[in-house]
This record gives sequence, structure tokens and C-alpha cells, in this order.
Amino acid sequence: MPRSRSGVIGRRSERAGTEPVNARSALRLRMRLSVIFIPLFIGLTVVFAVWWGTAEPGDTPGPAELSLLTIGAGVLAVLATINLIVILRRIKRERGTVEP
Repeated sequence: MPRSRSGVIGRRSERAGTEPVNARSALRLRMRLSVIFIPLFIGLTVVFAVWWGTAEPGDTPGPAELSLLTIGAGVLAVLATINLIVILRRIKRERGTVEP
């Protein structure tokens, strides 16, 4: 299999040769951002949930909007947590402490 096709099905263009074969992201930066945003999103979820619980039907924002904000903040907290787990596994694998 030619190198330009390795690992990708249906590549649209040939490799120019200047891009890395195995691109890597800045794991330490991603880890720092996850550590910052997980507590923020959890806090927002709690605040929106309490606000949603005390909202009356005539309030602005109403219970429907607050429910969407609560669910959105909760989903972001879960995604940030999953991202942190993936990052920690990759760092451990790079150090050789965990078998893939």
C-alpha cells in the first residue's frame, strides 16, 4: 500500500510530504483546559439546575430555557471529563506505563 494511502480510506489528495504522518495535539494544554473547565461546567450545571427549580412559568428566562442551559452545561462537563480521561490515558501510554 502506498504511503499516501496508509491509514486513511478515500484520501482526496496526495501527501505533500511536509505534514506529519502522525499528528499530535498539545496534551498538556488540553489537560490544563479540562482541569479548568470541568469544575466550571459542573458549577454552571448546579447553578442552572437550582435556578430552573425555582423558576416560575412567567419568568425570563423561563423553565424551558433553563432546562436547556442545565442540560447543555451538564453535557459539556461530561465531554470535558471524557477528554481528560483520554488525555491521561495517552500520557500514560506515551510514558510506557500502560499497555495499549
